[in-house]
Amino acid sequence: MPHHQTSYWTRLPDGRVQCDVCPRLCKLREGQRGFCFVRARHGDAITLETYGRSSGFCIDPIEKKPLAHFLPGTSVLSFGTAGCNLACRFCQNWSISKSRETDTLADQASPEAIARAALRHRCRSVAFTYNDPIVFLEYAVDVAKACRAKGIRTVAVTAGEVLPAPRAELFQWMDAANVDLKAFTEEFYRDVCFGELQPVKDTLVYLKRETKVWLEITNLMIPGKNDSPEETDAMTRWIVDELGPDVPVHFTAFHPDWRMGDIPPTPASTLRRARQIALKNGVRYAYTGNVIDPEGSLTRCECGEALIEREGYDIASWNLAPGGRCPACGVTC
Repeated sequence: MPHHQTSYWTRLPDGRVQCDVCPRLCKLREGQRGFCFVRARHGDAITLETYGRSSGFCIDPIEKKPLAHFLPGTSVLSFGTAGCNLACRFCQNWSISKSRETDTLADQASPEAIARAALRHRCRSVAFTYNDPIVFLEYAVDVAKACRAKGIRTVAVTAGEVLPAPRAELFQWMDAANVDLKAFTEEFYRDVCFGELQPVKDTLVYLKRETKVWLEITNLMIPGKNDSPEETDAMTRWIVDELGPDVPVHFTAFHPDWRMGDIPPTPASTLRRARQIALKNGVRYAYTGNVIDPEGSLTRCECGEALIEREGYDIASWNLAPGGRCPACGVTC
């Protein structure tokens, strides 16, 4: 469905139209596309060029998003479109997020068809992933509405670079979110992602304080770029102070990709160190990802009881009492 009408834009006195979805505030003349490539000006409005068209679908374990505390052990129907409002030099989905060939989006699906597919394949949820749902906001919201009508949950995997009004519209329809907190310095966001840190922090605070969306955080650790103990310490202290101790944090390993092919993979020891810093600072649930680390993938109660053991993305053992309570101390986890 080409040229799908959108709502978040402003006509400017000089004749341009400003897109008001993300902090870039792209100002476009007729026929121009925004930085994300998928929101464009047609006439006196901004339209979404990828509505109803996906880069592909996959059935994943929910743990792959990663979400450790949201419907653990269930399947999620994952899909994305094309385009992104960041330009992370390490992007591991760059063939999708940086695509400039929207005609290659061969999979066409209405919101209702996606909800029916999730039901048919016994997926408890649908995830907007591979590229950021912020750039296909209208499509994501319509899919989420269709899913909610059929009892299917929805998950946003996002970098969080979004303005307040569209943020509120998107997340009122989401049940869970994993936000990529890519680093904890403005320099990293500016030089490596071509974005800003502050809007991401604002989104995290909004999600935790003003919504009922289940929130988890991912920090992809890149050797020599954002993996210092000092940065991890500052980030996890901020998480506990501003979001509370119960927001799960996933420290995941980088592998060379796109424009950072010259940087080595993240050592498992770096992730384990980050996890220990987080635990020391009061983060209750800290995980390691993309490495083999049994302790780093284990969910423990604050009393120390092992609750969920994982092998990769699979549940190896389950030790939760009814209602999600710890069998040892009775705390709801």
